Amino acid sequence: MDATNPSALATFANRTPLHIGAVSLTVRDLDKVARFYRELLGLSEVTREPGVVRLEAGGVVLLELVHCPDAKPDDAREAGLYHTAFLMPTRTDLARWLLHIARMRVPTSGASDHGVSEAIYLDDPEGNGIEVYSDRPAESWVWRDGLVTMQTARLDLEDLARAAEGAAPYGEAPGGLRVGHIHLRVGDLERGARFYPDGLGLERTRGRGGALFMSSARYHHHVATNVWHSQGAGPRDEGRAGLAWFSVEANDDATRDATAARLRQAGATVTPMDGGFETRDPWGTRILVVTA
Repeated sequence: MDATNPSALATFANRTPLHIGAVSLTVRDLDKVARFYRELLGLSEVTREPGVVRLEAGGVVLLELVHCPDAKPDDAREAGLYHTAFLMPTRTDLARWLLHIARMRVPTSGASDHGVSEAIYLDDPEGNGIEVYSDRPAESWVWRDGLVTMQTARLDLEDLARAAEGAAPYGEAPGGLRVGHIHLRVGDLERGARFYPDGLGLERTRGRGGALFMSSARYHHHVATNVWHSQGAGPRDEGRAGLAWFSVEANDDATRDATAARLRQAGATVTPMDGGFETRDPWGTRILVVTA
């Protein structure tokens, strides 16, 4: 494997024709939030401009933080970000990270064995949800009638921690760390289903309990939507902190252009930009579609 080539480090989630690239957050306290992600995940600060910080792993920007001190706090009852899911390249990396946050005494909000993955949940200082996870081998996932089996069981943290035995302590983010998926709050599941599968071109992989999971090329999910707190939510209030945009990367220009055509046919806006285009979901969430 060529460790100098970021694409060579990508996991299954980021090799599919469409996959998540970066996430941008509007934050009220830029220095505090940037420091949190650097210390939590070992991300490197690649650029700092007036009011903007970009953080990377393995030469790939994963997170952009945009300073807006006067922004209203995010509201879980509105459409927006439920969590950004950072995918560790290996289970050993996740185990090393688990010991890292235990040493730092970082509070978590949950830990689940989803069958397809092992995941730990927490929030950043402004309440933006975070998932840090590693996938089990894709050949072990169970599919029935085009849907993947995903459970929510208690994660055996002691067993996970044992995977770090003999490994170096977690410090700098592993080069293959990526955003594996994004989970969104929406106002209506079916309206979202008409946009993300029919427009963006993702396939439904699971639906349960007020949530819908969708992916490209039989990953378990690249995008999830839920109405757990936001049923009936209207257009996003752009004056709030929280999700500013996220990017979807296409593996080639042909896939990107086909996505644009499908979105136009579905009635979505498509605005050209350098390297791709911008669109918005039914709640006004900005999505940048670019060629990887």
